[in-house]
Amino acid sequence: MKPKYQIIIDDIKSKILSGDYSIGGQIPTESALQEKYKVSRHTVRKAILELSKEGFLRSEKGSGTYVSNQYQLKAGGSSNKKTIGVITTYISDYIFPSIIRGIEGRLNEDNYSLLLASTNNNVEQEKKALEMMLAFGVDGLIVEPTKSNLYNPNIAYYLSFKEQDVPFIMINAYYEELDVPFLCLDDVQSSYIATKELISKGHSQIGLISKKDDLQGKYRMKGYIKALGEAKLRFQPEYILSYDTETKRDLSTNLKEFLNQNRAVLTAIVCYNDEVALEVANVCRQLNISIPEQLSIIGQDNSYIAKNAHIKLTTLTHPQEQMGRDAADWIIKKLQGRKDLPNEYYYQPALIEGETVIELEVQPSGVIDE
Repeated sequence: MKPKYQIIIDDIKSKILSGDYSIGGQIPTESALQEKYKVSRHTVRKAILELSKEGFLRSEKGSGTYVSNQYQLKAGGSSNKKTIGVITTYISDYIFPSIIRGIEGRLNEDNYSLLLASTNNNVEQEKKALEMMLAFGVDGLIVEPTKSNLYNPNIAYYLSFKEQDVPFIMINAYYEELDVPFLCLDDVQSSYIATKELISKGHSQIGLISKKDDLQGKYRMKGYIKALGEAKLRFQPEYILSYDTETKRDLSTNLKEFLNQNRAVLTAIVCYNDEVALEVANVCRQLNISIPEQLSIIGQDNSYIAKNAHIKLTTLTHPQEQMGRDAADWIIKKLQGRKDLPNEYYYQPALIEGETVIELEVQPSGVIDE
């Protein structure tokens, strides 16, 4: 358990970095802080002293305690080398190493430093990452949003970056509550192409595995629904299996139940991404469902795990390294004063044919055998 003075330090830091306490503004009196945190005057003074040492506060005798911006100078030092913060949901798996490689390569060309953090798609970890970036005083920021399809409680931190004229750009998704620049794959088009490919191969009973707490999942479902509508195929809610970050660990178990319930009707599945598609393939092996003879599957993102899998997955492209490079290039040009930069850009996906889709000879009427 944290000491009481550390709890006060963390809370005041958060209020400064989120803009609740503005630079130059006065914080509550020692008496008010005592009452708020239910602690002694000694504990309050210890917290204020530590925050003053770190450059977050300055005290004026007989006047009060004020928010200082010296914390940024302390963190950033006197180096003229600019630092770009990068916050991703994950670092070491799926498509993220390629994205980071693209960012790092472009930053190195102009001698920029990189400060990296990940959130594990957790808003509390995102808060800590944003506080770190603000405390360090990064010159620009590249962010992959956390749980982008849900309300984000960290909006105030992004507004603090705006107020301080620190440019930032979002990748893969964005927060719809904010008017921010972003680079994204056209996720609607990605799932639309995937679903249309299956329809063109004679499939009409097509399922979808969707992630519901990320914006990509919302838009990939939209593309799936769009393709069904154009083909005059009925949308069947029971053909959808949704999961989120917290229930991802149960995906294998839920897939077994989903496939067993629908194996007599489904002939194909559009998967949220390659990782999910390969999990579907693994579960199908356990259930003796042959891919693609009994079930066709399509992934999305053309990730390294798809390229190195035991099965050659049919998937769709994702720019990955190029997206990272473009995001870094946007930040660099923004810092150089460019005014004509685009505020949004969508990369167009393309189908990569593999071995996990089969063409049906006749329109199916329930053909996945037991």
